[in-house]
This record gives sequence, structure tokens and C-alpha cells, in this order.
Amino acid sequence: MAYLLSFIAVAALATFATRVIPFLFLTRHTDHPLIQHLGRYLPAAVMALLATVFLQRSADWSATVPGADALIPGLLVVFVHLWRHNALLSIAAGTAAYMVIRQTGVLA
Repeated sequence: MAYLLSFIAVAALATFATRVIPFLFLTRHTDHPLIQHLGRYLPAAVMALLATVFLQRSADWSATVPGADALIPGLLVVFVHLWRHNALLSIAAGTAAYMVIRQTGVLA
């Protein structure tokens, strides 16, 4: 039990540290060109990477309509985000659509 609690404590500390350290050490460098470049392009690059992994791992490419179970929710996320400019809403809509498709087997 002590091992499990120590593991949880170390994981929590590491997670917290990775969130706090940039704010502690990079606040003076917000005008640096590298920081501005990363702030502008890194979120889109991470989302593209996550979308690629999601399509490769989650989509059923042997279904009647190959990959539609992942492509439809992915397109819905893009549409809702462009329409409402709300990341939480677009992620929730895509997740709900994906779960409905997977749980009902509509596109199987």
C-alpha cells in the first residue's frame, strides 16, 4: 500500500511540476521569438498528431464505410469549433458522436 501511495504522490508531483515550471521560468521570456513561435504553431501541430493517431488506432478501416466511425466525429469537432470557437464544446460534441457511433454500431 505504501508503494502505491508513493507512486501516486510522485506521479502527482511530476504532473504538477510540468504544469508549473513553464510559468515560473518563462514569464520573463514571453516576448522571445521562439516562445511566440511555439505558442502560435505548437497547439495545431499537437492536434494534428493526435488526430492522426486517433484515425490510425480508433477507426474501423474494415467497415462498410472505412474509417467513417472516426472521420465523422473528427469532422464534427472541426465544424463545431469553426462555428462556435469553443474548444470544450467541440471536443464534447466529437466525443459524444464517437461514443454514439461506437456503442450503437451504426456504421459497422
